[in-house]
Amino acid sequence: MSSAATGSLIGLALGDALGFPTEFDDVPAILAKSGPWRGMALPDPAYVTDDTQMTIALGLGLRKAMAAAHGGLDAAHLLPPVRRNYVDWWRSPDNNRAPGNTCLTACRLLSDGARPWVEASRTGSKGCGANMRVAPVGLVPKLSREQRSGAAQLQSALTHGHPTALAASDLTAYAVHLLAQGARPDELTGLLRSYAVESRTVYRADWLGDLWRHARDPAPEHFIARGWDECLGALDRLDAALRAPDPEADPCLATGAGWIAEEALATGLLCFLLFPAEPLTALRRAACSSGDSDSIGCLAGAFAGAHLGAGAWPAEWADRIEYRDQLVGLGKVWDV
Repeated sequence: MSSAATGSLIGLALGDALGFPTEFDDVPAILAKSGPWRGMALPDPAYVTDDTQMTIALGLGLRKAMAAAHGGLDAAHLLPPVRRNYVDWWRSPDNNRAPGNTCLTACRLLSDGARPWVEASRTGSKGCGANMRVAPVGLVPKLSREQRSGAAQLQSALTHGHPTALAASDLTAYAVHLLAQGARPDELTGLLRSYAVESRTVYRADWLGDLWRHARDPAPEHFIARGWDECLGALDRLDAALRAPDPEADPCLATGAGWIAEEALATGLLCFLLFPAEPLTALRRAACSSGDSDSIGCLAGAFAGAHLGAGAWPAEWADRIEYRDQLVGLGKVWDV
């Protein structure tokens, strides 16, 4: 039995916890506080941020939708439980980890059950909150390519409706899926680029409805192509960084600080691909960065765990991560 799902979810949370204390610090400040970056220790207690909380919210909603849909996942089955879980997260007293304004505003609007979800979506926001939580979509077995893409984009669109947020979420879920299915790290960027090119003008109306009209684009294909083009640019910067890798440099200098979705994807991938066989080193590199270190760490951890499985993470780290039981419970459902 594969343990890719458990490995990915635990890795995501570990990256989140390791990057939580260093977010908003530059690299010299991190080194002054933590010592050499290759020896960074997991905080004790190992608290996570809204990144992991929203990943769990999505995962639980997705699990319920899959059970109701009997494998035939579509927007009608996914939307109600995920919308409800996002709103429950917004209302929770544990939502005290400095979440982003886009998520807070959109979830407040989603809490009005009479409001169509497209009216809550923030079509001008492409923050990394769209894709730091999407890993569960890439871990569910037996989804078709269209179902995976639609689910990844819809879960983003509930809060972050910018086309780049949709495309980056789709690419992130696809990267997790590829790694969980055994793709080699050295072939990953090429596979992602091909997927982005093939998807460039595909607007998934059966999942997104008329979202594109709220962004005032002239056509749905124009709307979604804007997002894929920005993601292809981020992949260009990632490929350039990998051609001349510098593991000791701040990864944000090469692929962006990660506050926005396409940069979080590229920088999370860079940290993973610099150290594909050294998952803790990848997390430490993500945490010792000048950008959105917890979200970059989330993505690096999700990729590393999907690639290497649950055994990637030492028990002395994995056993004390916050929300461990919920993460392991979701992983067991999807490990096949």
